[in-house]
Amino acid sequence: MLYWLSFFADQVNVLNVFRYITVRTGGAMITALVFVFMVGPMIIGKLRTLQGKGQPIRADGPQSHLVTKKGTPTMGGLMMLLGIVVAALLWANLGNTYVWIVLGVTLAFGAIGFYDDYLKVTRQTHAGFSGKSRMVFEVLVAVVACYLIVSLGREPFASSLTFPFFKDWLLPLGWFFLVVGAFVIVGAGNAVNLTDGLDGLAIVPVIIAALSFGLIAYLAGNVSLSDYLQIHYVAGTGELAVLCGAIIGAGLGFLWFNAPPASIFMGDTGSLALGGMIGSIAVATKHEIVLAVIGGLFVLEAVSVIVQVISFKLTGKRVFRMAPLHHHFEQKGWTEPQIVIRFWIIAVVLALLGLSTLKLR
Repeated sequence: MLYWLSFFADQVNVLNVFRYITVRTGGAMITALVFVFMVGPMIIGKLRTLQGKGQPIRADGPQSHLVTKKGTPTMGGLMMLLGIVVAALLWANLGNTYVWIVLGVTLAFGAIGFYDDYLKVTRQTHAGFSGKSRMVFEVLVAVVACYLIVSLGREPFASSLTFPFFKDWLLPLGWFFLVVGAFVIVGAGNAVNLTDGLDGLAIVPVIIAALSFGLIAYLAGNVSLSDYLQIHYVAGTGELAVLCGAIIGAGLGFLWFNAPPASIFMGDTGSLALGGMIGSIAVATKHEIVLAVIGGLFVLEAVSVIVQVISFKLTGKRVFRMAPLHHHFEQKGWTEPQIVIRFWIIAVVLALLGLSTLKLR
């Protein structure tokens, strides 16, 4: 919205500042942060009243959680989604189609997660929305988003898979790119969802991933910088840096309330939405493989669950003491702060490795 003020820069020169993505990214970050700070206590109080017993705790999870986390309200993702949307509407160029596609995925995944959280809270059971039904809706949203993203680009580049470290390597996928892109978006959403199991564990890696992809989006959407770094130029994606700024601001605001001991959990409402948002930005900027590096912590958490399930079904034995991975370390005697901070360190290292692909070509 404020971007449109730059159209009057000829009359008022200072308004030209709103043309700059960097300025609007910073503005979105601050706006989302302040908004979440302001509405957070009200939303937490309302959710605590409405939910009563709060988020149901897994009976088959760590036994300590039945005591330390009992009664904590969930659906905290609502405050982040509100902050992101407000910041995006205020600071992003609303004439940019990529902005609407990414926001569409974010809100759709958030709605799916909200319904799942609602069922869990009202039924007071860890089992919410049917897994198969939830997956169908997620895939439909992701496929539509990928179709729109491809339609905005130039062929065959738009439907090709790019590779880090190699400027000219492209794998043309045609319509199969919709499957690959949807897998990235759905996988990112559910991987973040699996990581969200300890106070502050998921939100900081999300912030780190958003910071990384904010930089990637800015560079990929800039003709001169993308040419200098020899990365693929994707016209219009620079605007997604503003949305990444909104994620960072909203995430920092949420962390204030989610820091241990958490006053609120983000729930599927937040984890699915944020994961899907970052996944769709990765697809739009043609950095799908790099997402697996930057979001490597989420990948490890998801893989630990997959390995555990397959191993138990085939052999009757468990590879990990408990899955996802963070629960395995809880069972080994690590304290919650140790796990959270060490996982944050891993997320930082993986982000640096992912960003190194921008120059090593």
